[in-house]
Amino acid sequence: MSATVAWGIVFGVLLGVGVWSVVAVLPRMGGPTLADRVAPYIVDVSEAARLFTIKKMVDPLPILGTLLAPTAHRVVELLARFLGGNAVIEHRLAQAGSAANVHRFRGEQLACALGGAAAGVFVSTLGAVNGTLPGGVIATAPFLGALAGAVARDSMVKRAAKARLSRIAAELPTVLEFLSLSLSAGEGILDSLRRVGRVGSGELSGEFREVVGAVNTGIPVATALDELARRVDLPALTRCIEQLSAALERGSPLAEVLRAQAQDARDEAKRSLLEVAGKKEVAMLVPLVFLILPLSILFAIYPGVFVLQSGF
Repeated sequence: MSATVAWGIVFGVLLGVGVWSVVAVLPRMGGPTLADRVAPYIVDVSEAARLFTIKKMVDPLPILGTLLAPTAHRVVELLARFLGGNAVIEHRLAQAGSAANVHRFRGEQLACALGGAAAGVFVSTLGAVNGTLPGGVIATAPFLGALAGAVARDSMVKRAAKARLSRIAAELPTVLEFLSLSLSAGEGILDSLRRVGRVGSGELSGEFREVVGAVNTGIPVATALDELARRVDLPALTRCIEQLSAALERGSPLAEVLRAQAQDARDEAKRSLLEVAGKKEVAMLVPLVFLILPLSILFAIYPGVFVLQSGF
């Protein structure tokens, strides 16, 4: 077989895969089948529906997806085993406010690992060609790149969850005071939550909108609030919801409870700010010692030095 024929076979296969993929994403004639409509709603209780849904997820690239899906699922299971359980990832995704599920996150983590491995292969190839890297680094660069990619995706979720929890903690006193004002004006707890969810635009207002939606489906208010506390897992919000649930059970005045919780949240925010300022005290000396102080000395000495040089 000549080189021309070999290259022709390679490009022909690539052309066939591309044409087949383009045809697969074209709109099909007719409506969705009954299985297509029902399967997404019963994936939690039916293994067949779960497998059917996973099969449909490879439609954008049907050939490559069908060929690589089993291997990808095995690798995803290995990532879940070595990089933390699915329950931990699901909790982080809920704290980050992400709409992605655990399976999608593992797929993104696998893609990041493959990208890191490709970067490691590129670096090791350059090092082998130029002879600038030792053999051990060349051999381990792809594995280190894959590990770095997987850990980087996990770190992104952690940072997103931490940033969102910080925003919720900052919004908590204001939202609680608004709830107490609504309750003092004569509204019920559900109407107050609905008003906060409708008027507010922050993270906590969005969570309260989900609580109102859950209550509208028949879930009790206390249960929906407990689910919110479990999902967000913020100590200040958890204490507030516990006090609110106890007040609902005992018939205590909710406005006073929320006002006290708002004051406690503000005091905790002040304590946290003082703790951060105490930790940053040494770091704040760095620009003072290495930037402001040298410039002050320079401005004080340079005019005298210039006059002495000009006079002599």
